[in-house]
Amino acid sequence: MVKHDVRDVGLAPKGKLRIEYAAAEMPVLRLIRDRFEREKPFKGLRMSACLHITTETANLALTLVAGGADLVLCASNPLSTQDDVAASLVADYGIPTFAIKGEDAKTYYQHLEAAIAHRPNLTMDDGADLVASLHKSHQDLIPNIIAGTEETTTGVIRLRAMA
Repeated sequence: MVKHDVRDVGLAPKGKLRIEYAAAEMPVLRLIRDRFEREKPFKGLRMSACLHITTETANLALTLVAGGADLVLCASNPLSTQDDVAASLVADYGIPTFAIKGEDAKTYYQHLEAAIAHRPNLTMDDGADLVASLHKSHQDLIPNIIAGTEETTTGVIRLRAMA
């Protein structure tokens, strides 16, 4: 499996600076990260997250990894992806990330498939594309999923309609 698909890993230095700057504005998340580093609540668990790839999400991702999660990220919205942040997640933090600002629909779904190929135990979703794809095309993976989150009301409505 390809370990990442980002616009240009050379953008990583700028992304790292922006991630660190955002972290300074997120003191509660820092406290959670400190706790997760000690307790490792996600140790041994694979997590796939389909979220906006931004500095804020990067800090969430770093917190989840500090907690022991084996994490893969893909973009939930190609228009909101911050390419420098995606590059830094790969180059500086070793987090497999599949996100390119402005990616076409084919690439978007390839990235979604990369997150699914991770065979997650936990999912994080924004708009329910990840969970919908699991239910539509990868039902064999569902028994290994123990929990998931959905960020949006639209995603929750979509999930309820699937029930």
